[in-house]
Amino acid sequence: MRKRAAFALLSAVAALAGYTAPGAYGDETQTDVQISDVSFDGGKNIVVGLYAKTITVSGTFTHPSGIQDADFVLWRGPAGANPYETYDDRIVSNQYYSHADCVASSATTSTCSQTISLEPDWKYGGTALTNAHAGTWNVSVQGVANDDSWNQSASYTTTRLQRQSALTVNAGPEPTARGKTLTVTGRLTRADWDNLDHRGYTNQPVKLQFRKAGTTTYATVKTVYTSSTGNLTTTATASEDGYWRWNFAGTSTTPAVKATGDFVDVQ
Repeated sequence: MRKRAAFALLSAVAALAGYTAPGAYGDETQTDVQISDVSFDGGKNIVVGLYAKTITVSGTFTHPSGIQDADFVLWRGPAGANPYETYDDRIVSNQYYSHADCVASSATTSTCSQTISLEPDWKYGGTALTNAHAGTWNVSVQGVANDDSWNQSASYTTTRLQRQSALTVNAGPEPTARGKTLTVTGRLTRADWDNLDHRGYTNQPVKLQFRKAGTTTYATVKTVYTSSTGNLTTTATASEDGYWRWNFAGTSTTPAVKATGDFVDVQ
């Protein structure tokens, strides 16, 4: 068991027995480690396709004695659960059994980071992803000071682990005459971590949008739902030159995506 997890367990056992563990809160001269600015890849959701992806999670930690270590854990479970003891599912860092990379900016403050490897194909020993992993995760953060004081926030923040999405569009016929009917098709797919391929995202609302040539803003024409295979199809009236695209707003398991506009010449 790694040192800080063992220390947390020792504190809990000592409290039940009526004792105070070394470095625990019973020492009034000690203060908790302060935690701030925790982010994943610059604050973005974690989007993974079909191949291994390694992300970096970092945070700022402050204590009068300085910082020796930190830890970041993704976990899911009931409210009030402890990500080191009771949880439904957990993803730990590549440094979980060693030490975080901590760089001191002063005698009291350090920025600490760890990496997390996520692997749908599970070739290199990271966390093996299945479709069930997609969704919202709690983020537990723990900091350890040089005097062995520590602080843990079991649910400091949340992050989303998402299946990479893709969206296509085709509008035609082109060129076409003004007032004629256009057919606009496309397909919304996302990474399938169980089968290691891309599959259609079923029954999702996707906006059909149009941008007049020479302008920069798209306007929504209508909303269409994807079929059982992720396909999209609808019709629209050709009124002027411009670009047609599909725009998907995303869900908790799948990121938003926009198709590249398809230009139609209206004559």
